[in-house]
Amino acid sequence: MASDETPDGDTLTRLRLDISYDGTDFSGWARQPGRRTVCGEIEDKLSAIVRSPVLLTVAGRTDAGVHASGQVAHVDVPTAALPDDPARWIRRLARFLPRDVRVTGISVAPEHFDARFSAIRRHYEYRLTTAVYGADPLRARDIVAWPKGVDLDAMQQASRSLLGLHDFAAFCKRREGATTVRELQRFDWTREGDILTAYVSADAFCWSMVRSLVGAALAVGEGRRSVEWMTSLLDERERAAAVAVAPAHGLSLVRVDYPADGELAARNVATREMRGPITPGCCG
Repeated sequence: MASDETPDGDTLTRLRLDISYDGTDFSGWARQPGRRTVCGEIEDKLSAIVRSPVLLTVAGRTDAGVHASGQVAHVDVPTAALPDDPARWIRRLARFLPRDVRVTGISVAPEHFDARFSAIRRHYEYRLTTAVYGADPLRARDIVAWPKGVDLDAMQQASRSLLGLHDFAAFCKRREGATTVRELQRFDWTREGDILTAYVSADAFCWSMVRSLVGAALAVGEGRRSVEWMTSLLDERERAAAVAVAPAHGLSLVRVDYPADGELAARNVATREMRGPITPGCCG
């Protein structure tokens, strides 16, 4: 059990929250003044249940319009406020939260668990349809209409050429002091009828990285760019203007992986160590 104390000496217990949401009508995950956000909705409702302010720490901040079926967050709450089984709060939150966000799981977190720093891998899926009529109305909020022919084999080749530990600056909106070095562990595509799905997994992602990867792959698939162009972007050290960012609503965070409980503390330390620039010729 993860626990701590407030300055007043009250004991806190850390909870893991599993979260799902339709991001269409949210201005992203992070709380923003005057805007409707996923974090804001959950913090407000959970604070009302706990009867004291709470703050969530999330595995991955999603942008406006991006969805999640496997988001993870942690929160520290007064131990005295907890029911015998914290999962009982799932039903209470379901009554208070709007229908486009749900807390699907609540459990006491193991010692050293941190939703952000303990994570070893995030998995995203991006969906689009090449149907001439566009997206089916029942899926229009999470599938992008892309009624153009694409060469799936070329997209596969281009996507897989980026796998490994690289500086993905060309695909990221830079944030001051943040590294753009990431280990891309999976980037491939499947087709079922008119539906194309990209599967993208990495140890972490920088701002707009997944949608930029998808946008670049689509440029290759349409024949506007070559596989070699895609690979050459790894040599860039600034955001590449030629890389289009794919629409937000096709993207979903589907899972976050964590190590065994006994490895959490070590993982937290490793994650906090800033990766330096990659030496040219290193790491593939």
